[in-house]
Amino acid sequence: MAQLLLRGTVLGEVRAVLFDKDGTLSISEPELITLAEARVFLCVEQVPQPLRAELRSLLLRAYGLHESGDNTGASRICPAGITAVASRDHNLIATATALVQVGLGWPEALSLSEQVFAEADQADARRALARPSTSALARPSTSALARPSPGSGGEATHLDSGGRATGGTSITTEGLIPWLEQLRAASVACAVISNDDVAGIEHFLASHGLAPYFAAIWSAEHRPRKPDPAAVHGLCEQLGISASDCALIGDANSDLRMAVAAGIPHQRALGYTAAWSTPPPLAEPHPLVHHWRELSLA
Repeated sequence: MAQLLLRGTVLGEVRAVLFDKDGTLSISEPELITLAEARVFLCVEQVPQPLRAELRSLLLRAYGLHESGDNTGASRICPAGITAVASRDHNLIATATALVQVGLGWPEALSLSEQVFAEADQADARRALARPSTSALARPSTSALARPSPGSGGEATHLDSGGRATGGTSITTEGLIPWLEQLRAASVACAVISNDDVAGIEHFLASHGLAPYFAAIWSAEHRPRKPDPAAVHGLCEQLGISASDCALIGDANSDLRMAVAAGIPHQRALGYTAAWSTPPPLAEPHPLVHHWRELSLA
């Protein structure tokens, strides 16, 4: 097996590396901000005028959106917040809860949240263009991941905070391809473990030509989903590799705790810090990766 090194320090032998997607493989902050702002806009538009200011404030806090404070008016998103870390349905429940706080009943709030999320999804090219097959949901394979999204080419369309259509999709983190090339040359398997859905993962991989590097995925549609340690076991079973022979790289403390609970050695549960405008608050003493060039194989 190949030895994994971080800044020259040996972390142990690995047969596979499991990657989180958003905030690790991808710089997804701009895309997530756009999606969250679209959900805020669409939701606020559905309630009476007197409720709008309070609802907007509740949703911004729930989604972890805030202004940068640098006089640009640009938004930032908390890398440990619900939009960045949680699954779509958890975000939907948070939205419904905010609606209840401004006076809606729970059935009405849940129905309105589902409507808003469906409208936002219609403006999301990942879901409009990347259509997973049943077999991909049950057991993703390299061939399924390599299926291109018709007409995608990396573009995505969302609504901005004013309800206008806008282009944009997440980009890969700097230096990722050379690191994936190293892993492939050493016959170290790679896989994605993410709380995005299958369509979102497949669209990202296909848009950036990454599908050939990844042998399997584990999404929010798989059960159990992360951060349950059994999600790691399920993904490792697909790979035919023990968790103890893996490394996991993610940008959230929940990723790192999950990895260790699943049997990945502590020193190979790596925190990735470089994909957010505000570095994620990762717990020490997990090793931290600030750029992919800091990792190597021997």
